[in-house]
Formats: sequence, structure tokens, C-alpha cells
Amino acid sequence: MNDAPLPSRILEIAPDQLTPEQRAGLDALLQGRGRILTPYKVWLHSPELLRAMEQLGTFLNKKCSLSEREVELGICLIAHHWASAYVFRIHAARCVELGYPPAVIEAICDNRAPELPNPREQAVYDVAALAQQPGAGADGTFDRALDVLGRNGLAEVMCLLGYYSAVAIAMKLHRVPVPAGV
Repeated sequence: MNDAPLPSRILEIAPDQLTPEQRAGLDALLQGRGRILTPYKVWLHSPELLRAMEQLGTFLNKKCSLSEREVELGICLIAHHWASAYVFRIHAARCVELGYPPAVIEAICDNRAPELPNPREQAVYDVAALAQQPGAGADGTFDRALDVLGRNGLAEVMCLLGYYSAVAIAMKLHRVPVPAGV
């Protein structure tokens, strides 16, 4: 039996093969994010989508009201939900760098609620848990998250989960391997 990973499905476009729209999209990405992130290699085939995703991704990662820790936790939770090893492992490593105990990552991997003493981080977890269930979820859980995050923060968490669902699905379906050492 061959356990070798299957090849990535990302179709890279050589720089000299880019359309003017693709080049403009990459330029906007480099201006907003400073580098070409792997998901954008998927979205580059739809330059208007790439530009829209760049604006949203840059907002969520650099300009929204959520802390970097809150953003990274949300990414880990939704990447785990979609079983996207690439996204999960990269962002789990970042969570640990930001001070989350490894037990938090282990709990997520084991489908257990992690201990999150910070109320905002707990609210991010709660919103992600609600989003992954059928239906609208319990009013008490929603209301607690709303009290802690406010309408603005709650809207941003929900959008973060949606955006990173798109990232996780793209990386998973394109079989992007987890980089060595992550």
C-alpha cells in the first residue's frame, strides 16, 4: 500500500502568463498582505474574487476589532471543523506562539471545549460552536457572546468563520500539503 500524499491540485500560473487582471489582483494582494499567501493561488484564477478575498482577509487580519489571539483561535476552530490540516496546523502553531497553552489545541483536536479564561476568547469559541451546529443555537450562548463582543465583534467573528471556511475548503480540496516543520 502506498501512503505517499497525493499531489497538490493548485495550478500555478507563471508570471509571464498572468492576464492584466490577474497581475492587478496580485499587486493588490501584495499591497494589502505583503506576500502571496497560498489560498490566493487558487483565487488568482478568478481575479475579481482574489481582489474581494484580499480586501476581506486584510480587514479581518489587520483592521478588525478582534485581537490577533481571537482571530487565530477562530481560524483554528473553523479549520478543524473542515478537517483542513494545512490551515489548522499553521494557525495552531501561531496560537501557541501567541501564548495559548498546547492543551487548548489538544482540546480542539479532541472535539472538547478548551479552557479559555479570557471572556472574549470564550465568546469566539462559543460562536464557532454555534455556527458548526444545525439551527441558530441556544439564545443564552448567543446572548453571552453578544454581551462580551458587542454587535461589531460578533459580526466580525461570524465573517471570520465564513472567510476561513473558504480558505480551509480551498486548501483541503486542492490537497495543499502542510509545510515541513509545522
